[in-house]
Amino acid sequence: MNPEFIRTLHDLLPQIQGFIYPNEIEIHWGLLIVVYPYITGVVAGAFILASLVKVFNVREVQPLYRLSLLTALAYLLVAPMALVAHLGHPERFYEILLTPQTSSAMAMFGFVYAWYLMAVLLLEIWFVHRTDMIAWAEQEKGVMRFIHRTLALYSRDTGDRSVAFDHKALKVITIVGIPSAFLLHGYVGFIFGSIKANPWWSSVLIPIVFLFSAIVSGIALVILLYMVLTPLTGGKISMRCVDKAVDFLFYAVIVDFSLEFVDFIHRVYQSEEEIKILSEMVMSKLFASLVIIQVLLGMLVPLLLISLTKIFKRRFSLNEDLRKMVYFIAVILIQMGIFATRWNVVIGGQMFSKSFRGLTTYKMEFAGIEGLLFAILLLALPIIILAVLTKILPPWKEMHGEGVSEGVEVAGS
Repeated sequence: MNPEFIRTLHDLLPQIQGFIYPNEIEIHWGLLIVVYPYITGVVAGAFILASLVKVFNVREVQPLYRLSLLTALAYLLVAPMALVAHLGHPERFYEILLTPQTSSAMAMFGFVYAWYLMAVLLLEIWFVHRTDMIAWAEQEKGVMRFIHRTLALYSRDTGDRSVAFDHKALKVITIVGIPSAFLLHGYVGFIFGSIKANPWWSSVLIPIVFLFSAIVSGIALVILLYMVLTPLTGGKISMRCVDKAVDFLFYAVIVDFSLEFVDFIHRVYQSEEEIKILSEMVMSKLFASLVIIQVLLGMLVPLLLISLTKIFKRRFSLNEDLRKMVYFIAVILIQMGIFATRWNVVIGGQMFSKSFRGLTTYKMEFAGIEGLLFAILLLALPIIILAVLTKILPPWKEMHGEGVSEGVEVAGS
């Protein structure tokens, strides 16, 4: 055996407990693969929230519509970076599109991603902002005028027929976009759920669990951004809008929690040979991230907080600031819980030996391409992109509720 390889094994031995196969002494999918499903989940969830306005005509969440679309775009642009950075040869990533392997679920991501970006999200954002970009270009000078005219494809048609066509196109694209959003994140769950050799991943419920956790993370993040950005841009938070969005978030969390609980009960009921090592892993290696952060802080506490605002509706409705604080804490905890969910799936699934006789340890690096610092940069990058997008396509007018009649606002408050 190669002496250098033996020395590497010797260095890694202190990290190994119990029994483990020699080819399982390190975790191959690290923090970047945790970040990837988290980001794609936000994309899907934000788009589903935007579709509530255009398809399901939920007018209360209209202030979140453009912010949801821009958030989805900002996160979608970053989504493949985690995968490309994880590759041994990231400079060859384009070959996945030039020489596609249709039998590879991972390879098909490139086409699903391109479809969602080009045929759904960019088109919808363009139709939403087309007349606004024409109007902005008329009032501006310099670089911004050039940018808005170019983005509007030098169109100056703001007639009734063109506007009516924009509205029809928006509705069609949004209807097409809903299954596309489900496909974008459902396939991530499909990749994990179809790995039969790994009992932690192999479950028919995994794609559905991923979908609902995506909806939860996207809605929670847009609510959080709305509650932070609106006061910073001189607007007033519409509690009618936040209340309605939190209602959808509340039901999505309940469905997500129920699906995960059913999956857990199913695994326990089956009690196959892997149940002992999985139980040991949950109670030792994943206790803090799964039991404490994912289940207790990320699901049960937010459900309890939101439930209190519903049970004591009269008291909370009188104190708007208290309601804002409760929602703010709930959406932050939900984000922590969803990220912990991705961590537990990706890292947890690589911690036990295929012999079911031992557990290994994941040692996170700080620097390097798979390190904590790079992962934090990837998580911060969508926020930076969103800041640029809001400069080019400002959603503030809609977020501040301009154009909403006072009567409607007061009635709903």
